[in-house]
Amino acid sequence: MNNEKTAADTKSEYFAQSIEIAESIGASTTNPNGGQKRELKRGLKARHIQMIALGGTIGTGLFMASGKAITNGGPGGALVAYGVLGFLVFCVMMSLGEMAAYIPVAGSFAHFATRFADPSLGFCVGWVYWANWAVGVAVELTGVAMLMEFWLPDFPSVVWSVICLVILVIINVFSVKGYGEIEYWFSFIKVLIVIIFIIVGFCVVTGTAGGDYIGVRNFHLEGGAFPNGFMGFFNVLLTAAFSFNGVEIVAIAAGEAQDPHRTVPNAVKQVFYRIVLFYIMSILVIGLCIPYTDSNLLAGSDDISVSPFTLVFKLAGAEWAAHLMNAIILVTMISAGNSGVYSSSRTLLALAENGNAPKFFTRLNRWGVPLWSVLASCLIGCLAFLTSLFSSGVVFTWLTNLTSVAGLITWVSISITHIRFRMGFNRQEVDRDQLPYRAPFFPFTDVFVIVIGVIVIFGQGYHSFEQPIVASEVIASYIGVIFAVVLYFGHKIIMRPAFNKTMEMDFTSGTIHIDHLKQAEEKVALKNLPLKKRIIKILYNYFV
Repeated sequence: MNNEKTAADTKSEYFAQSIEIAESIGASTTNPNGGQKRELKRGLKARHIQMIALGGTIGTGLFMASGKAITNGGPGGALVAYGVLGFLVFCVMMSLGEMAAYIPVAGSFAHFATRFADPSLGFCVGWVYWANWAVGVAVELTGVAMLMEFWLPDFPSVVWSVICLVILVIINVFSVKGYGEIEYWFSFIKVLIVIIFIIVGFCVVTGTAGGDYIGVRNFHLEGGAFPNGFMGFFNVLLTAAFSFNGVEIVAIAAGEAQDPHRTVPNAVKQVFYRIVLFYIMSILVIGLCIPYTDSNLLAGSDDISVSPFTLVFKLAGAEWAAHLMNAIILVTMISAGNSGVYSSSRTLLALAENGNAPKFFTRLNRWGVPLWSVLASCLIGCLAFLTSLFSSGVVFTWLTNLTSVAGLITWVSISITHIRFRMGFNRQEVDRDQLPYRAPFFPFTDVFVIVIGVIVIFGQGYHSFEQPIVASEVIASYIGVIFAVVLYFGHKIIMRPAFNKTMEMDFTSGTIHIDHLKQAEEKVALKNLPLKKRIIKILYNYFV
């Protein structure tokens, strides 16, 4: 019994030290004037977190790749696939939201995996996720260069990528509030354009935009709504996963959010509305407006002038739609690059806190930003971008394939961690009222994520096993899975960490005390206000 207690105390002390770094990182960095530790600034307001949750991951996966999804799965297959992945993502966010609202730290899920499941899992998911976003920055830099060629084909496109990289570094180096403010307005623009698109799309379908009445006839073409059967539906799952990739950034931002025990649960709830309103409705509109046999849908993945959104706007008579969508997608790519730098730097910060990366990555500058983590992530992104310019493209293709299933690997690991979190929570009989947000339907949602996620992860490269089988193509398809397996077992073999025991899990370090009495008083005060003042108060809290 004494040995068990000693082990628990030791682990508790370890995580207390880890959290101390998470909350006042810069334990090795002092203020030259006062000697005080520099801290991560909780500069992300409720409106920042909510808008990032609402529109943060709306990007090229929706604006351009959605046409490919409808071609592969048909209008019905694409709709069902996006619905299944959307539900999976919502399940992930409920599980992650419960942990992040209770223990709001930067790079949260890598920290949670280390703390509640297995240190090797934390090491694996942390580096996979960091590589995902670091290489993602390179992808966005390449995309910006391609987009600018639409307007200025004779201008050296690499210059635009360099300008974009400099802008991203400036945004992320000086203040987390700068990141939040930029993402707020970028997300606002994306949300606005999707809402306009859905309204215009239904006007096209009903004929009120000046054209013929379309109705549901595109769902009744030869082959019906599911022309390619189950395999068509399955092929769309990975496209849908790519579209939803990055939704977990809300939990990463919890470490720098004001009142995370309030903002994180609210952001989690908004994920459901975003999935239904933006993704499901957009896929429905495209499927209704454009036949799945239209070759432009497939070409839209690479050509802005024939992206699904552009085609629908043109059906409504907007010939300038290509220029509008090019501008929107440009904003989207800068936003994605911005999120990439933020996410990768905070993930690297968490890895360093847990001893899985060099300690100097925990140092903060005077604005409370992990400068070295930001610069390292940008450097890797820049090197990956250069491989797309000065090589045959093989290296860059392998790098993008490496991270193609990173989101799914991350989501599965989050669900595994949440199961372990709840097991320890129940075993130690911690008061459930301490949870600011409680994920419903446990453990069924976590089991659903794990089962579907594993099927898609290992099934997504089935094309490479069709005759004739080429070994290099098989490896390229599963390079991301191979990378994750090597990281996990490499860490397990070298470091030999033990799985975390439920009675030794630390549920106290890093938590934020919830003043239930104050919350109740605030709710009563708000409820007693006149309707007009109540609305003004709610709008003020959201937008200011």
